[in-house]
Amino acid sequence: MKDTQQKMKLSTIYRKYGIIIILVILFIASALINQNFLKPQNLLNILKQISVVTIIACGETMLIVSGMIDLSAGLVCTTSMCFSAGVLVATGSVPLAIVVGILIGMAAGWLNGFMVTQFKLQPFIATLAMTNVAEGIVQLYTNGKSIGGVTKIRFLGQGSIGPIPVPVVIMFAAVAIVAVIMKYTQLGINIYAIGGNEKAAIASGVRVNHEKRKIFTLSGAFVGLAGVVLMARLMAGMPSVGDGYEFDAITAVVVGGTSFLGGIGTVTGALIGSIIVGLINNILNLLHVSTQYQLIVKGVLIAGAVTIDMKTKEDKKSQ
Repeated sequence: MKDTQQKMKLSTIYRKYGIIIILVILFIASALINQNFLKPQNLLNILKQISVVTIIACGETMLIVSGMIDLSAGLVCTTSMCFSAGVLVATGSVPLAIVVGILIGMAAGWLNGFMVTQFKLQPFIATLAMTNVAEGIVQLYTNGKSIGGVTKIRFLGQGSIGPIPVPVVIMFAAVAIVAVIMKYTQLGINIYAIGGNEKAAIASGVRVNHEKRKIFTLSGAFVGLAGVVLMARLMAGMPSVGDGYEFDAITAVVVGGTSFLGGIGTVTGALIGSIIVGLINNILNLLHVSTQYQLIVKGVLIAGAVTIDMKTKEDKKSQ
């Protein structure tokens, strides 16, 4: 009995403070490995590097908390980036390029939601199908070549507001918007209700299919925004960039304490998870660890976070 109570106490401590403890440990390790780590410019560079993935993670958080997932986010981000670049080259209009990029993300998100609600496809299958569609579209549009000549949007990707890089400002703005949505709006209440118990949500009058399409569409808007920011950072539309970003975003969300079973999680946790993944990548790069081993580390992170989440829920049930 005493052992069970102790396990419950440890799982509760992890749920509340685990990611903070991990973040502090990685922060200290990074500072010990690299004497320049604590310099403000280096810290801002790390935040800038994780900005695109974190913006995608904002949408993934809403989906995963509601019991869904989007595997197409990386290639939809690429599609938004390339079409946004193409519009900018053709028209010279930065606002139009931004709007087009976001709308493409929203359209892909709505289609994902439509397939899930109308044809009763699992989100895994629906978004996997969208991955192939997005890849085909972007390859047809670009003919496999990068779109250059988009320097007019450089400020959005490489500029600064005071000492803070613009992508970092956009990242924090995206996190703040999702935090407000999930905590203070009816949509946020419905996100947790659907993820916690979909049948109970239906019984309480929630229009679940409508809300799912709304969540997918809103998530797509953040994916499209991430594509625009990525295009501005690279000053090009590159069809070879973006694939795999969805897994980095999902890793950040899950490491940040969001349950794969739905109903639990916050976007601030996803932000911290993204910083943790960024710090791990930074440490591995400093230690000259190859990309292949970095992928293994990310896989172990996801498996570990999900295992702990499942164990925590089992302990709660047995209490």
